[in-house]
Amino acid sequence: MAEWKDIKVLAVDIDGVMTKGELLACPDGTLLRIYNAKDTFALRMASMKGLRVVVITGARGEAVIRRFTGLGVKEEDLYLNSRDKAADLKDFCRKNGVLPEHIAYIGDDLPDIPVLKLVGKSVAPADAVREVQEVAEYVTEQSGGEGCVRWTVEKILKARGLWSFDGKKYEQAFGVSDSSPD
Repeated sequence: MAEWKDIKVLAVDIDGVMTKGELLACPDGTLLRIYNAKDTFALRMASMKGLRVVVITGARGEAVIRRFTGLGVKEEDLYLNSRDKAADLKDFCRKNGVLPEHIAYIGDDLPDIPVLKLVGKSVAPADAVREVQEVAEYVTEQSGGEGCVRWTVEKILKARGLWSFDGKKYEQAFGVSDSSPD
């Protein structure tokens, strides 16, 4: 397995990782998600510090695109409506010259298992299904939507000596004040 300092890319699922896995279905068919502010702040920090973030999810829609591009994720790094997450990860690697062992992936359910088996660091939230927990190298103390992404970003950035906050750079990068993580 790779060392935390060797991780160059963080790949995440959305529902059950970035959120608690709960979806609110509106009458018009729109699905609403609630994201954890600490997790989203961590993704912004990752982006600022040069850790590339990739989203591989069955979720789709303009709201998802806006949410993650607003956090610094490149639109071409959003693999939405994914039906084969391992194939999407391999596609990302091929297009970007990245080896799977330089990727950390956070997943919580059965479709994530093939990806968890491919990457250098495999992480599951505390409330991931049993089969995922058995495959993951790390199971965080935090559940999905409650800080498991933050935990992972901190591990990577601290190992690389990059876990520090500069409010001015943050504001320049995201157009928000340092007192507003999201």
